[in-house]
Amino acid sequence: MRQRRQIVYQWQYLALAVDSVRGELYWAWLENVKKETMAQLVKEWKETGIDALVWDGSGSHRARLVKEAGVRLINLPAYAPELNPAERIIEEIRGKIEGRVYESLQAKRDKAEAFLHELAAEPARVRRLAGWDWIQEAASQLPN
Repeated sequence: MRQRRQIVYQWQYLALAVDSVRGELYWAWLENVKKETMAQLVKEWKETGIDALVWDGSGSHRARLVKEAGVRLINLPAYAPELNPAERIIEEIRGKIEGRVYESLQAKRDKAEAFLHELAAEPARVRRLAGWDWIQEAASQLPN
């Protein structure tokens, strides 16, 4: 019996923001996660109305340049990705696209992109996946 294998080292980064109150998704495909790239993305997201992000302790997330982009950054406790709403959505994406052989990185990205659009069209589903009670309560207490 033969099993197909694919050993290729290519990547792009999916930056994902989840509004778990409204059930909205925002995403961008990045070539890298350097602080300059992340700062530009945060500025773009701020222009769409995002005013706070829950982020882990990644170096590019903590960079002064990113902090200066003007969005409130809420740091997660160390080693606690399960508290990040975006991670729950990422788990869903992985379940949909991993374990397959794709003819190209673009083909894999296209599959993920299609699933993101599917999720984005179902705000109630996004809220079920990432709108935990404690997030809903904390969001209700934020100043407008």
